[in-house]
Amino acid sequence: MADPTPDDVTPADATSAPPRMEDDRRPITLLQQRGIEAEVLIPFIRRLEAEMGRERAHAVAREVIEEIARQQGRHVSEALGRTDIEGFTHVKESWGGAGGDLTIQTLRQDGEQLDFNVVGCRFAEMYRRMGAEDLGFILSCQRDFSLSEGYSTDLHLERTQTIMQGAPYCDFRYRLARQTDVSEDARAAEATEANGDTPPDGKRD
Repeated sequence: MADPTPDDVTPADATSAPPRMEDDRRPITLLQQRGIEAEVLIPFIRRLEAEMGRERAHAVAREVIEEIARQQGRHVSEALGRTDIEGFTHVKESWGGAGGDLTIQTLRQDGEQLDFNVVGCRFAEMYRRMGAEDLGFILSCQRDFSLSEGYSTDLHLERTQTIMQGAPYCDFRYRLARQTDVSEDARAAEATEANGDTPPDGKRD
């Protein structure tokens, strides 16, 4: 999902002429961007699956996409000039304002916690239409963890379920490191389910 970069805004000089509009093009939405990426990445990953097997192909794709998301998180914090949890709400707000592509219910948003549920996700619908429901988690959901890590090594995401994996909603719970330990178990469980494997305890939700 989510890897917005705040735009650099330079106030116009009061004596300068009004900016000239080159055309009426508007920035693409995050959903459109993911769709463009998917048109290239899906056939590429399918080819990797044929060449090296599904498990290894997905692992390679995850590693690359997570590193990209980590870099994007760093760019966001640098642009904002902050690494606190309140600053990260700008990322969440950009998701909610992405043309209705995500429907977000905010539960708590302050200097200590950022809790919200995503109850509607057009990203999941898009990947299903593209016949890549099994790749949607890798291409979109998995990067959320790395994005927060790139934004701040003290900011950690706990999430136990996603719409992409068949749940009724995605539960995003952000905490600072001093308030919670890294939830590697939840992250690993999500990745396991995304790969279609059986969790270590042998149970499935």
